[in-house]
Amino acid sequence: MKKLIDRNKRWFITGGAGFIGSHVVDLLVSAGCKVTVYDNLRSSTTNYIKDYITSKKITFYKKDLLDQTTLRKAMKGHDIIWHLGANTNIPDGFTKHRMDLENDAIATWNVLESMVQNNIKDILFSSTGAVYGEQITGDFAETSGPLIPVSLYGAGKIASEAFISAYCNLFGIKAWIFRFGNVIGERTNHGIIYDFIHKLKKNQKVLEVLGTGKGEKNYFLVEECIHGILYTYNKVKKGPFPVLVNLGTDSTSKIMKISKIIMEEMNLKNVKYVFTGTQKGWPGDQPVVLLDTSKIHKLGWYAKKTSDQAVRIAVRRLLGKEKFKLSVDNLEKR
Repeated sequence: MKKLIDRNKRWFITGGAGFIGSHVVDLLVSAGCKVTVYDNLRSSTTNYIKDYITSKKITFYKKDLLDQTTLRKAMKGHDIIWHLGANTNIPDGFTKHRMDLENDAIATWNVLESMVQNNIKDILFSSTGAVYGEQITGDFAETSGPLIPVSLYGAGKIASEAFISAYCNLFGIKAWIFRFGNVIGERTNHGIIYDFIHKLKKNQKVLEVLGTGKGEKNYFLVEECIHGILYTYNKVKKGPFPVLVNLGTDSTSKIMKISKIIMEEMNLKNVKYVFTGTQKGWPGDQPVVLLDTSKIHKLGWYAKKTSDQAVRIAVRRLLGKEKFKLSVDNLEKR
């Protein structure tokens, strides 16, 4: 684990109060790192990091990435940026048209410009499989193209990737870009697993499914995601930059399988399905997402859990059957 986390570096985490970000903070604090969290709390709270704030184990800024003046000052003196701050709820872009422009593209430009002004070189960026658009044939590889997103979220991430690539070329930024599958686990506050659980808690007889129920996607645990990022960051140090990899499992979970796992864990039987909408669950949805993860496999990294196994673990955590807190010790046991 010492090879994965440099305790001498000062880490700056955007979106550090959120789902993935708060787990990153847990890990870095457990490793004894100096950590700054920068988060506007639009889609999160300080619940998972408040003890670190109170005990001053981290520095916390409740600020927006669109505030470049504050961002530039807060970033001063850091060594690496872990950029997780973004709109995380894809359907929101359908009704709030500027959200992904501002919170993905412009926010990322502000991060990059602040890095240049502070002479910071390293950035880990969370992108998404949504950049690929509709699944036609085969799996999406990093070289797949053209990229034709079907959501503003995907468009915002492509724009962010483009700015990162340009800053690598022009200003010597070293970037690692990760196109995620669906990251799941404790602390998530949206997505199909969260949605199904809350619907079934309200009505144990009927489950509404957006779309036809025939979709399938790649799901993997938050600790696997974080481990894959750190593994790649340490494995590929010489570029060329930006380094771009798909990150996830090499398997998928179907919507109906997810629902059955949840019902099993909730001890529910004879639940009636009600399907609403079209094939897409919502405007901008990708019903089928199959990521080609062979590139990261060649680097030596594999997800330990299949997509279905990850779903069951995430369900149990969200139901309170299992507790999990990321640390150096349990990431070593991965």
